[in-house]
Amino acid sequence: MKLLEERILKDGRIGAGNVLKVDRFLNHQIDAPFLYQLAEEFYRLYKDEGINKILTIEASGIGIAALTALKFGCPLVFAKKTVTNNIFADVYTSQVYSYTHERTYNIVVSKEFLNEGDRILVIDDFLAKGSALRALLELIKKSGAECVGAGIAIEKAFQPGGKELREEGLRIESLARISSMSEEEGIAFC
Repeated sequence: MKLLEERILKDGRIGAGNVLKVDRFLNHQIDAPFLYQLAEEFYRLYKDEGINKILTIEASGIGIAALTALKFGCPLVFAKKTVTNNIFADVYTSQVYSYTHERTYNIVVSKEFLNEGDRILVIDDFLAKGSALRALLELIKKSGAECVGAGIAIEKAFQPGGKELREEGLRIESLARISSMSEEEGIAFC
């Protein structure tokens, strides 16, 4: 999606460890009108799939996922990284390693929010090695729901996650696919 690629080039920054920072518009300060345009693209790509729930993981994916849920007219469910006192029901749980935070999280979703027969679209801000997406897919599988695909704002296509998951049969629609990036060379798209 040219619109997102242009925004990444304008406002994205490459930080230490080859981390792409898009916190000016996507995952810290949220440009809601801009993200709604991305949500409209996810809707265009998946509108015929009978989606009745959007699933993401806290916290960075919530902004784009909420606007996508608004476009689909369905609930957004997000996996929590910590169990809190306000979760009263049984939960589905999975583990995800965060390369950004260099730690493993146990993620949970209350069993009352993912159900057999649900048709779920996973939405997230980034896909790199695929750890978060795999953990969400595990939650969906445990619930008996069906994952119809994943909508990713930015995919680091030079890392293996997207390729591996596509080879396993998952439909992934990424709005911007980065083929390479470095502080010296900048960002190149697929």
